[in-house]
Amino acid sequence: MIEQGTTTASPLAGLSSSEAARLLEQFGPNEVAEEKTHPLLALLRKFWSPVPWMLEITIILQIAIGKPDEAAVIAVLLVVNAVLGYLQEGRANKALTLLRQRLDIQARVLRDGRWQFVPARNLVPGDAVHLRMGDLVPADLRLVEGRVQVDQSTLTGESLPVESGPGTDVWSGAVVTRGEATGQVTATGSRTRFGKTAELVRSAKTVSHLEAVIFGIVKYLVLLDIVLVAALLVYAVTTGMALVDVVPFALILLVASVPVALPATFTLATALGSLELAKRGVLVTRLSAIEEAAAMDVLASDKTGTITENRLSLAALKPANGISENDLLRIAAIACDDATQDPIDLAILGAARERSLLQSPPRRIRFTPFDPQTRRSETVFEENGLTRRAVKGASLEVAALAGAPDVAAEVEALAAGGYRVLGVAIGDETALQFAGLVALQDPPRKDSAALVENLRQLGVRVVMVTGDGQATARTVAKEVGIGERTCPASMLVENGASSIAQCDVFAQVFPEDKFHLVQALQRSGHVTGMTGDGVNDAPALKQAEVGIAVANATDVAKAAASLVLTNPGLGDVVAAVETSRRIYQRMLTYTLNKIIKTLEIAIFMSVGVMLTGVFVITPLLIVLLLFTNDFVTMSIATDRVEFSRKPERWRIPNLMATAAPLAALILVLSFSVFFVGRDWLHLPLPQLQTLIFVMLVFTGLGNVYLVRERRHFWRSRPSRWLLIASVIDIAVVGLMASQGILMTAISPALIGGLLAVAMGYLVLMDFLKIGIFRRFGLA
Repeated sequence: MIEQGTTTASPLAGLSSSEAARLLEQFGPNEVAEEKTHPLLALLRKFWSPVPWMLEITIILQIAIGKPDEAAVIAVLLVVNAVLGYLQEGRANKALTLLRQRLDIQARVLRDGRWQFVPARNLVPGDAVHLRMGDLVPADLRLVEGRVQVDQSTLTGESLPVESGPGTDVWSGAVVTRGEATGQVTATGSRTRFGKTAELVRSAKTVSHLEAVIFGIVKYLVLLDIVLVAALLVYAVTTGMALVDVVPFALILLVASVPVALPATFTLATALGSLELAKRGVLVTRLSAIEEAAAMDVLASDKTGTITENRLSLAALKPANGISENDLLRIAAIACDDATQDPIDLAILGAARERSLLQSPPRRIRFTPFDPQTRRSETVFEENGLTRRAVKGASLEVAALAGAPDVAAEVEALAAGGYRVLGVAIGDETALQFAGLVALQDPPRKDSAALVENLRQLGVRVVMVTGDGQATARTVAKEVGIGERTCPASMLVENGASSIAQCDVFAQVFPEDKFHLVQALQRSGHVTGMTGDGVNDAPALKQAEVGIAVANATDVAKAAASLVLTNPGLGDVVAAVETSRRIYQRMLTYTLNKIIKTLEIAIFMSVGVMLTGVFVITPLLIVLLLFTNDFVTMSIATDRVEFSRKPERWRIPNLMATAAPLAALILVLSFSVFFVGRDWLHLPLPQLQTLIFVMLVFTGLGNVYLVRERRHFWRSRPSRWLLIASVIDIAVVGLMASQGILMTAISPALIGGLLAVAMGYLVLMDFLKIGIFRRFGLA
């Protein structure tokens, strides 16, 4: 039996599928179980936050003043609300877990004598694994060939990367920042030195713009409530009203301003959106990124594999110094390695094999993979008894290395046709001879032009960011409709944010330049999306509000991104923008409804007491009102809405200015119902309080339908769950009010008449709403 840390096969021979299956059964998957909070603790946390604290204090005060029945009801509602929030959060967490399972790391493994991609969770001791720049080390490995530089800072705290070569160990979770190497798995799963390998970068727990905006609004509403409570307390002292009745009432007034359903509603809306996006090929690793995508107005996109097909093919051969085309191609192929799975290497090797140029390959002595710092790869090999050296890389650098005459004009001519041009040289350890140029073509994807136009129609500008030369980048950008204004990356440093408006394409960009580009866009006030695929893209992906890892991205890029595409190209980004804007519309409905209801309830409760000398509604009924409102407002997360054709931004002054006149109109109805019930119907106070409770429920329900549609409310059909919640809300409240459950009973005819009055009044308000929405830019 094999023990973890031992080997049974030659590192370069790998394992067979049957051996791997046996070892997988013996050692188990290469993963570590994620620590989970105990369900009971998760539930108890629902009672430990400012809103539950207020309700708990209210329960204590109710018991202290001899009202145990009211205290018991509030306690029951507190428990029910906590359980609902816990269950909804559990559903969202399960959805995210399912999505993260689709982000499993893929490792390059030698199985059955051939290199192939295998899920990292299926690695076993003895597997031969190939690492390249950008990879997350999938298990503990002992290197046997090649050299790599690994960043172990997240694992060991070392600030500097570590160079590793044959005979050294690299640990699960480290990041390959340079070079390539092959190693043998020595330990997997919980037996690795650092354990968990499924995630390197956990998404930072940041408050989204949406939550910050809503809590900012609530802050001002609570300030308003404090002023009203202070006025109410002064009124109580001057009139001799009992403070034991006023204090619980004032506390409940403050509670009414806090969005109890906000966390559950927002989580539900974004979780449902993430599931919808998953069906369309977009995996969400950070829920708040869905909301950020609604405001995105600039998308900085890679070229290769994103705008283009990332299927390089040989386009032209330009030999030099009397070397034939086939010799040029063979030299380029010798400087490649198919284990890297690099698209450039694969294209050259594929073309060489088509011409049967590699039937008798030379004996390789040493291979140095492509390094961004030197911008070349090279192979030292033995052929016909001679030790030789083949070099392939950036055309101008290779030409300069070989002492060739200036080839810039020829390179520019090829690049102008959209080709990627490589230089090739041959020689020995001391001298090189320039062999010529190899031109590769990566044509635009068929859907790229339509994608750019679709995003433009949505108000999102696409900027191409590429390491290619300006001529190549300009050709592709022009073909897909991005534009022709091409700038070097140096303009970002020289001109800063002002260069953004002048350039459609940034060429000759190094990975670190992307980070500066994102910062420059953000300083200019743009909400920025950034695509990336490599480890060096991680800072830019994390800096961007919407970091997008493309389908062929490395594990590190996927860990740093907030959205991960599973289909080639960027077509699914359109779906992400549209879905995020739908969610924005739902949360805008929630926010407007919350502001209107808070203004209505706070002013009506406090001013009502000071105008009439009686409590127009009891603290118990206010708690019931909050519960019935939350029952409906949570269903807004499922509502059927249309997405906007422009980026969405939260503008608090506009929201407050929109909500204030609508709240004033509903206050007119509220006071009218109170005075009609008191002076015309001559209802006693307990029945009058029930009437006010029912009125507040009906107007709160009507508010949702009033503001959910930016046009007239009948222009779109609500979602099934919103309709069901509304019907249940009306039925339950009507039953409680007519039967006297937790309140004094009133007649069903009065309830029905109040419902008809509220509906008719809200229909009239709908016409005024159109003008208000247009005035403040919400229509």
